[in-house]
Amino acid sequence: MSGFHASQCGFCTPGMCMSIFTSLVNADKSKNLEPQNGFSKLSVSEAERAFSGNLCRCTGYRPIVDVCKSFASDVDLEDLGLNIFWKKGDKSADVSKLPSYTLGGGVCTFPDFLKSEMKSSLDYLNDSNVAVSREGWYHPKSIEQYYYLLNSGIFSDCSVKVVVGNTSAGVYKDQDLYNKYIDIGGIPELSAISRKDGGIEIGAATPISRTIEVLKQDNDSMSCPNGSVVFRKLAEHMSKVATPFVRNTASLGGNIILAQKYPFASDIATILLGAASTVCLQVTSERLEVTLEEFLEQPPLDPSTLLLSIFIPHWFSDSQKETNVIFETYRAAPRPLGNAVSYINSAFLGNVSLHGSSSDLVLSNLHLAFGAYGTEHAIRATKVEEYLTGKLLTPSVVLQAVRLLRGTIVPKEGTSHPEYRVSVAVGFLFSFLYPLVKGMTGPEKTLSIGCSSSVEEASLPLSSRRETVPSDEYKPVGEPIKKYGVELQASGEAVYVDDIPAPKDCLYGEFIYSTQALAYVKGMKFKPSLASEKIITVVSANDIPSGGQNIGSTFMFGDEPLFGAPIAEFAGQALGVVIAETQRYADLAAKQVVIEYATEDLKPPILTVEQAVQNNSYFKVPPERYPKQVGDFSKGMAEADHKILSTEVKLASQYYFYMETQTALAVPDEDNTMVVYSSSQYPELAQSVIAKCLGIPFSNVRVITRRVGGGFGGKAFRSYNVATAAALCANKLRRPVRMYLNRSTDMIMVGGRHPVKAYYSVGFKSDGKITALHLDVLINAGISPDASPIIPDTIISGLKKYNWGALSFDIKLCKTNNTSKSVMRAPGDTQGSFIADAIIEHVASVLSLDANTVRQKNFHTYDSLVLFYPESAGESSTYTLHSIFDRLLMTSSYLHRAESIKQFNSCNNWRKRGISCVPLIFKVAPRPAPGRVSVLNDGSIIVEVGGIEIGQGLWTKVQQMTAFALGQLWPDGCECLLDRVRVLQADTLNLIQGGLTAGSTASESSCAATLQACNMLTDRLKPVMDKLKQQSGAVSWDSLISQASQDNINLSSTAYWVPGQESSSYLNYGAGISEVEIDLLTGAITLLRSDLVYDCGKSLNPAVDLGQIEGSFIQGIGFFIYEEHETNSDGLVVSDSTWDYKIPSVDTIPKQFNAEVLNTGYHKNRVLSSKASGEPALVLASSVHCAVREAICAARKEFAHSTGSGSSPLTFQLDVPAPMTVVKELCGLDIVDKYLENLSTHQFQC
Repeated sequence: MSGFHASQCGFCTPGMCMSIFTSLVNADKSKNLEPQNGFSKLSVSEAERAFSGNLCRCTGYRPIVDVCKSFASDVDLEDLGLNIFWKKGDKSADVSKLPSYTLGGGVCTFPDFLKSEMKSSLDYLNDSNVAVSREGWYHPKSIEQYYYLLNSGIFSDCSVKVVVGNTSAGVYKDQDLYNKYIDIGGIPELSAISRKDGGIEIGAATPISRTIEVLKQDNDSMSCPNGSVVFRKLAEHMSKVATPFVRNTASLGGNIILAQKYPFASDIATILLGAASTVCLQVTSERLEVTLEEFLEQPPLDPSTLLLSIFIPHWFSDSQKETNVIFETYRAAPRPLGNAVSYINSAFLGNVSLHGSSSDLVLSNLHLAFGAYGTEHAIRATKVEEYLTGKLLTPSVVLQAVRLLRGTIVPKEGTSHPEYRVSVAVGFLFSFLYPLVKGMTGPEKTLSIGCSSSVEEASLPLSSRRETVPSDEYKPVGEPIKKYGVELQASGEAVYVDDIPAPKDCLYGEFIYSTQALAYVKGMKFKPSLASEKIITVVSANDIPSGGQNIGSTFMFGDEPLFGAPIAEFAGQALGVVIAETQRYADLAAKQVVIEYATEDLKPPILTVEQAVQNNSYFKVPPERYPKQVGDFSKGMAEADHKILSTEVKLASQYYFYMETQTALAVPDEDNTMVVYSSSQYPELAQSVIAKCLGIPFSNVRVITRRVGGGFGGKAFRSYNVATAAALCANKLRRPVRMYLNRSTDMIMVGGRHPVKAYYSVGFKSDGKITALHLDVLINAGISPDASPIIPDTIISGLKKYNWGALSFDIKLCKTNNTSKSVMRAPGDTQGSFIADAIIEHVASVLSLDANTVRQKNFHTYDSLVLFYPESAGESSTYTLHSIFDRLLMTSSYLHRAESIKQFNSCNNWRKRGISCVPLIFKVAPRPAPGRVSVLNDGSIIVEVGGIEIGQGLWTKVQQMTAFALGQLWPDGCECLLDRVRVLQADTLNLIQGGLTAGSTASESSCAATLQACNMLTDRLKPVMDKLKQQSGAVSWDSLISQASQDNINLSSTAYWVPGQESSSYLNYGAGISEVEIDLLTGAITLLRSDLVYDCGKSLNPAVDLGQIEGSFIQGIGFFIYEEHETNSDGLVVSDSTWDYKIPSVDTIPKQFNAEVLNTGYHKNRVLSSKASGEPALVLASSVHCAVREAICAARKEFAHSTGSGSSPLTFQLDVPAPMTVVKELCGLDIVDKYLENLSTHQFQC
């Protein structure tokens, strides 16, 4: 992981390592070919799937894929990305420099001390009659013991849950409130595999992963040429259910039980129903065998009924009867390789044979199963089965089957995207039937033209080109050295806030939050439950000390209260903190609260920007923060040949989804002081908020932040509430209090990116030159100002990347009864840049011009750049956008690919492609920063800076800068100092004025402060150095420091770097191209390729900057495509878990990802000529959204008759995000019906 620069914040890295290790161990056990020395049996394709169940928000996954592929026996070393084992420019990659893998035991698989612990635990279980492993857990070893337990009366006065892996606790978290648990995983009969003449019987407690193995083994052992098509496809589909580690734990029967008891969107139940499976049940002393269909329709099971096994029948083609078995399974889900619940799934089984002596085909023995579409459980479409059985398959027959299916698949009320689910069901049936019908073209019948053939997403290998240009001018600055502390991160030894051992008598807290907006809180009580019995106390606004304030967050524009009292102003506002002895009990207890609300004398809440406008509800933007308009809009519009008036563009919110949720540990200390360990990007301001809340001096509060497990702006102002709440609770109880928000609470309370609605009017010439643009912008800021008053300026800054001629705007910052929105990676610039490209593409569409032609027509000259960015444009030599864009078009083969896409789209009905390029101009403003460098007597160096390590490599760059600056005492530098540098955690009482780590500039500011401090030290050390040289010639670092100490030289220096007027802000440049393919039947989006070129000046560390660029780009893809941030009618966030909110995963990133970091030479006003990298590249992900739009345009041209009445197929609004449900809707929800109608009409006429 360290060698491939594959860890940033490091919070997810141990999990990645474990998944990679698991894949290596499994590969060792496989029948794969023996590898060459130093490699494993793992294949590249297996490596790319090794961590499909893991999530990372920092890296973009590409370097982690390289790590795993480096072990693969069939790896192409040239395809591996940037690493420390060989350098770009080497004649060939040297395999001997890679760490060698020893096949079959080169890595310790399990520590001996854990083996002994497990053995003693198992011995105890085996010796007991009915084992009890811990309070409330029972482990029967036979079915008889299980029923003995049930009938013993132990559970008569409590709730009991029967489990195997208990993975359902991750699905139904709020319902997992049981006093007793019975683990039936140890009953041998329930894990038995029995092969019978008619099929295979699998015990209900068999893990899903083991079930997949069994099905694959049986398929391979079948005597027929292709094995059992049913077993093979069941195994393939099950491999896309959940994640590898869930499949290793969850049982086959447990999944089916969930589907029977709850409206659980089970893929497994659906595909087993399609395969005509049966189940065996034990009801007290009686055993029953029923079809899976009958089982699912029964009332929800109670513990008295035990699912014993599932029987899956063999299905073979019969050559004597000339019948073939066909079996297909389908799923439409946000992620292709699993780790996502299906919108709809299906499985179709049948026999197909020739009709008499004709060449027409008929179906028989059909099983058409559908599930997850908003139904209580999976069903069979019996009317469709009956209709199709025995009929000659023609387009008109398929059309009638589709119509019958639309009447069968009826999502229940409240189901999201109901029309989409029905349409996809139709698409699945069409995909199943079309190969059997003459003259029908389906999604896989495509014509290959060069590189234009359609491909299945799962078959696309991941590849990349990662180009950097290291600099040796300031060694070791400019070199792609590995990240500081990366080995600690990979091994799991790096200490985050929640890893700090709990102090003695530590308690745990969880927020109680409002579920209504704008309501009086009249009272709170708890439902009777095990969790509510564990409550120690509830802390609320009433517990704020005398002299303290009800404050939970602050910034220069205003404060936000810690608790809503007496009025809850928005859904998700904290009302109190429940305290318990464990975090789990605190979390569960908070979910059991019942809040009494009242709304008398209160106006209705303002939840939308439209309501804010109606009620004149705005935050004031200080005049100095409001952006400047350019030119005369009226004059520009008068010069235009064409106009587009008042067109809407809308962008939703985005949740931060850092891997480490908000967390803090507060420890009361002597003399009314408080030590708070906080995961924060701004400890200094956290200190002030805590002190104000407690009514004590700032000096009585010490906030310590060592490292942060991802921030993206969410650990800036939104982290204070947790730190302050923990401190308040600790102050009241005089005991340490830890708060670690669960993912749901974090998503509901913390907020995210600003939603924006804009209307644009633009005038332009016939050649595409834009003469004037006016914007009306509505920004949803939420309940408090937070940092929202800076957003208008950043939106317009992002928009100004094109020369609009004249630019005017009216921006309203709307105050609503929603969670406060805050800064999130590239805040405002992301929205503004997207709006700019949406306008360009609209203009190009109206003029029927290539969008790139219009873009380049409106690129800035240097003179117009100065006009639009008067304070940031810099010198003309630094304006590199034109050369970057030209280079990108050339290196990405844009013109050739654009022509290939046209050919592809003309030859494929059901898949379409699009490609788009976007430029980047991004303004950043470095902030002042402190730095202290101290040299100890043994020559080791400690550095303290205000910037926080949040994964962006700040500590790494500071380490390099320290070694460079102190090494200037030697002619060739002193790289040996690098390993002697230690960067210390932030401590608000040790180094003051630490400032905010945000805006992509904290690394360069911290490096600048470090450089200043080091220069002070070198000035002090140089006379000592000169004296020693005169005495002995060569001087070592150790001897220099020893002599300086004897001479009483101050070996510690502190600096406070403040950017000068010429370096107060500057512009970053880049460009990106993305190519996508969409499936018209499901709306699924495949990112085929992305190419980025980015100007980093002279990078302080190319490996770090490349990682930041790739990671931010992938996070941007999430915003523009995948991440749906949804709320209910009260404004409460409902996409509050990984179940509902999908960030990019390894299977949704571009299949080919090429990124190039340019070294553009000397920039006199930058820190060693470096430029920012953390945020700007995120906005380039809009290229994916624009490419999706192009693909949808192609689809709407193909099916123009079904995209809407009377409107042009090229006129449509594609909001942000644009997930597969939206793509499918815009391509047409009835395109299959229309296609079949046309074929049927043609068939009838013929």
